[in-house]
Amino acid sequence: MLAGAEAWSSPGEGALGRIGIVVVHGFTGNPCSTRPFGEALARRGFAIEVPRLPGHGTHWRDMARTRYTDWRAEVEAAVARVRERAHHVLLVGLSMGGALVLDVACRDAKIAGVVPINAPVLDREGLLARLAPLLEKVLPVVPASAAGLVENDAARPGVDERAYAWVPAAAGNSLLRELPRLREDLGHLHAPVLVAWSAQDHSVPPANSRAIARLAREAQVEELVLERSFHLATLDLDADLLEDRVAAFAARCAGPPASP
Repeated sequence: MLAGAEAWSSPGEGALGRIGIVVVHGFTGNPCSTRPFGEALARRGFAIEVPRLPGHGTHWRDMARTRYTDWRAEVEAAVARVRERAHHVLLVGLSMGGALVLDVACRDAKIAGVVPINAPVLDREGLLARLAPLLEKVLPVVPASAAGLVENDAARPGVDERAYAWVPAAAGNSLLRELPRLREDLGHLHAPVLVAWSAQDHSVPPANSRAIARLAREAQVEELVLERSFHLATLDLDADLLEDRVAAFAARCAGPPASP
C-alpha cells in the first residue's frame, strides 16, 4: 500500500452529521488526492467516506485485474457504509471518480446530490483512442503519458497524488466503453448536480463538464468554474472555494434538520 493511499472515514458530528458525503478519487489515483478534501469536510461535521477503488494505491499490476464495474461496486459499498450513520448521502468525485459518482447517482434514486469535478464523459479523440481496443491486446500496459494522463496536474507547487506511472490498458478501456452509456443515462438523472471544472485542465478538457451540464437535462444543475486550478482541483489553489461550495450545496440538498 502506498503511504497515504488508505481509505478513510469520519463518523460525522453535530447538525451536519446527518449528511454523509462520499469522496471518490480518479483513475490510477488513490485517496492521496481526495482525503485532504474529505478531512476538510469532516471538520465541518459531515459524515465522510473516502474509498480506495480496487486495484488503486498499491501497484499497477493490481489494477490490471480490475475493471470499471469493480470500481463502481466500491462506490456503491461506500454509499451503503455512510448510510448506516447519515440520513442523506451526497457523492463527490474527482476525474474518473466524477464519472463513477454520476453513474451511481443515475442508478440510485436516493442520492441527495452529486458533484463531478473535472469528470470525463466524452469519448477521447484521436487515432490512438480509436485503436485502443486493439492495442490492449498488443500493449497490456502503457506509460501514463501515452494514455493522456498528466502527472500531478496542479497549479499548486509540490502536489503529489502518487498516481501510477503505468496504465493497464484493459482496465482503462473498461472505463472508455462505459462513457456512451453514461451520457445516455445522464438524461434520466434527477439528483441535483454541482458541476465543478477547472478553466485550465491538461487531463480532461472542460468540454466534458459542459457536456454534463447539458446532458443532465432533468436535474437542477449548478456550475462552478475553478479559475486558478488544474485537473487535481481537490489539492489545488481553489480547494477552499470548492470546499465552501460543496458544503453549501450539501446543506441545501439535505434541507433543514427535522424538528425534534
